[in-house]
Amino acid sequence: MPDAPILMNDTQDLKTILSRIDGRGYRAYKDLEGVFDFRRFTLCIDHIQGDPFAAPSRLRIRIPLEETVLTGDLFSSNTRRVALQDFLIRRIDDTITRVTKGKRGSGKSGVMHIDRGGQEVIERTAAKVTPRWVEARIYLGMPAAGRRVLARQAEAMLCREIPQIVEASLLQRDFPLTAAHGFVDSIENQEYIRTGLADRGLVAFVADGSILPRESGRSQRPLASERAIPFASPPAFRVSLALPHPLPGRGGDRTVITGMGVPAGVTLIVGGGYHGKSTLLQALQRGVYPHIPGDGREYVVTCRGAVKIRAEEGRSIEQVDISPFISNLPHGLDTRDFSTDNASGSTSQAANIVEALEMGAQALLLDEDTSATNFMVRDMRMQHMVAKRFEPITPFVDRVREIYETFGVSTILVMGGCGDYFDVADTVIAMRDYLPRDATTEARDIATRYPSDRARESEPCKAWRLRRVPRAGSFDPSRGRRDVNIDARGVDQILFGRETVDMRGIEQLVDASQARAVGTAIHRAATQIMDGRKPLREVMDAIDACLDEQGLDVLDPFHRSERHPGSFARPRVHEIAAAINRLRTLQITPFRRY
Repeated sequence: MPDAPILMNDTQDLKTILSRIDGRGYRAYKDLEGVFDFRRFTLCIDHIQGDPFAAPSRLRIRIPLEETVLTGDLFSSNTRRVALQDFLIRRIDDTITRVTKGKRGSGKSGVMHIDRGGQEVIERTAAKVTPRWVEARIYLGMPAAGRRVLARQAEAMLCREIPQIVEASLLQRDFPLTAAHGFVDSIENQEYIRTGLADRGLVAFVADGSILPRESGRSQRPLASERAIPFASPPAFRVSLALPHPLPGRGGDRTVITGMGVPAGVTLIVGGGYHGKSTLLQALQRGVYPHIPGDGREYVVTCRGAVKIRAEEGRSIEQVDISPFISNLPHGLDTRDFSTDNASGSTSQAANIVEALEMGAQALLLDEDTSATNFMVRDMRMQHMVAKRFEPITPFVDRVREIYETFGVSTILVMGGCGDYFDVADTVIAMRDYLPRDATTEARDIATRYPSDRARESEPCKAWRLRRVPRAGSFDPSRGRRDVNIDARGVDQILFGRETVDMRGIEQLVDASQARAVGTAIHRAATQIMDGRKPLREVMDAIDACLDEQGLDVLDPFHRSERHPGSFARPRVHEIAAAINRLRTLQITPFRRY
């Protein structure tokens, strides 16, 4: 984008247009599209909705940096810039709630909002900070009576409320710089820990004092502190980590944090029901993202490439080599090049693991509650009942160490019902009343005293084929008269042309704006990167590099220069690839051709 839009109008011009179109048909609002000078900021009306019931109009508010009190050290790195933008989005959203009067007429009339995130801090297109200016991208429902322009109400929103929002959230000299620095520093601390995990031989870290339980099954807000048990690391796993910024409320200038380090390798989380096993794993799976200060999980930090794996009955699979886990199917079905429109629990879980390895996962996160039982283990008694020659599944317990030793990919597994995993675990964490203890030695002693007597059901896999080449022609984003029809329905569904991609099994997709970005990232990959030779991993690496270099604005599928880019939040390549793998039109070049 250019540093400054061309100014075409002032506020009086805006009022004149509104007066002229008052009472006319709703499409008369299109006359407002343009750029307006409000002296201390610029209002860009990029797109007017065609109907009061359509998606709200898109506006940008651009403010010269010198009009604010923001200083360069707040956005001196990409991590700090993303954090500052997130802080501003939340502040703008809070101000919109205070200032606006709510619905004013038909449909979405009077609605104003900005794309605000949840507890996680994820790069978004809702705000942008540069060394020259700050920009907020907002949505506004132009007021209407039926389908007639309500100019007076529109003038109140555009000429009074928006200046109030800008003044209160961005221009006030009492802007909370201390709070902004604290927010940005907290995010940088979290990313600093994440970057250093591998050097410490860790895949995750959980700070002492963290509040892991959430408010409810439908909310990611922390459980009230008086009801929650603060996390405390067992001495055997306690580590101390240096931080670049002091920890607020933890003793002055303290820049060292203590907590539980989860080592690389195979880690079991065990314990009775309702004692916090799954709560810990859920915190770890969302720990791939930084969290806002005060979340309780802000210092639960997991390596970026941790991937949650679960059974996913009914998903489609396209030419995935699941033979390390499933082979010798009846009727000679080849599992080295496996495809199905309706996967079982075991075949879906096998495919999910192979696809995660294909995408360079650093750790696999599993919970027995969401896994296929027959995929996880076959005990000695079942091995006697059903001979191996009649059982096509090689259970995960017989591959989990091989995955670590071959690929360096760790596994963190919640297990409450099967002690056979004691034989393959490096670390065992026992949860009791939401507090962990080191049970590694105890688990090994139990495994020695009470041998499982189960036979290993596989030899090491000779070859893991993790290179699939997608065909660009299998991605069609068009629908009806629209060449590009891509959207999201929450985090559970992505609309891609005529297809609906079911994302319910992708638990680390946490924001609807991420889902929307996944769809447009697929479109960009198919039209600009896939060439019939690049494997999926290289395609995803290219998309990631593109987002690093050009920013999220590049995901606008219509490539509109100097326009509101829409509401996108950055997904990981693991979630983009997961959506591709679940797109039922996906075609893969057969293995034998490359």
